[in-house]
Amino acid sequence: MYVLNFYSPLFADQLKRGRKQATIRLGDKSHKYKKGHVVMVTIGTEHSPREKIFNAVIDSVEVKRLSDLSPREIELDNPEFRRLDDEKRFLEQIYARDIADDDLVTVVRFSEIIERPAGIVERMRGDAGHQN
Repeated sequence: MYVLNFYSPLFADQLKRGRKQATIRLGDKSHKYKKGHVVMVTIGTEHSPREKIFNAVIDSVEVKRLSDLSPREIELDNPEFRRLDDEKRFLEQIYARDIADDDLVTVVRFSEIIERPAGIVERMRGDAGHQN
């Protein structure tokens, strides 16, 4: 199993409440994350204990220039942001370096895996509430 780790404990609440549904990572990470991979979403710093938040499936992996990020992608990464400038400053803090608008980023969208969600099979078949 792969791990999708977040260093900041600020993200724990956003992840647990389903408000954070993507991560934007600097550089081309398409070799590391693949659509359909199951990952363990964790919070913690390197060489320290990490807290498992949940397991998730990667829904999409898209590499693009920072300047091509949409407001929706920015919001899925950090629900407090909508503007490119906010995301850029945030990434500069995380990576401790200047970032240019034409730098590549990878947008990884993911969905929490819920153990046995009620009625999901019926909803997917479109026959909720109907007997066979």
